Amino acid sequence: MRRTPVYIVCSPRPDAGKTILARLLTEFLLLQNGSVTAFDINLREPSLLDYLPELTETAIISDTGGQMALMDRLILNDGVAKVVDLGFHAFDDFFRIVSEIGYMKEAARKGTEPIILFMAGSDRASTRAWSMLHKNFPRIPIVPVDNEHVLRGALPEIYENSRPLEIAALPAFLKSVIGRTNFSFTEYLRSTQDQSSELHKWIRANYTSFRELELTLILHKM
Repeated sequence: MRRTPVYIVCSPRPDAGKTILARLLTEFLLLQNGSVTAFDINLREPSLLDYLPELTETAIISDTGGQMALMDRLILNDGVAKVVDLGFHAFDDFFRIVSEIGYMKEAARKGTEPIILFMAGSDRASTRAWSMLHKNFPRIPIVPVDNEHVLRGALPEIYENSRPLEIAALPAFLKSVIGRTNFSFTEYLRSTQDQSSELHKWIRANYTSFRELELTLILHKM
């Protein structure tokens, strides 16, 4: 049976590392599958469209036409993985729309597989949002992302029953390298001669984590 995963990368707060994760995941899916479609729902922060314009479409959920256009694409079981970079300002509206139109139930009927990648945080907005997602979407995989740039030390207790996706911290000078809009994670892997470099190992570790997550989700569906 054809799989069409839809990864919703989200956080209710800014500066959580969400777009970096969306970039990594989009490039990984392109490398692995040969195709991927990303959707950018960001208005007030650096966004996926700035980094991967050839793979990314701008999505608008402020009007009914934009909402339906996006949901029609996300419900389509076409075998092309989707990545949604959901800006913090649109977090509440997006999941309200998803609930109101019954997207999750329709996705299950169509064979599309939504997965929520939630940037874990210890602040009140994050813990409330995490609880809301579990309450409203109990049948959907919700994966906490332990970004060491944001969370230092153990994950807060509220996330302890879920296996996290871990993103290791990088030194400041390497963060500035990957922050360039023309930087490609996959091209770096292909072009660098030093496979023992910290950045090379960091990218490979993240790609391996994505592959392990995929396998876990496939086995869970069987």
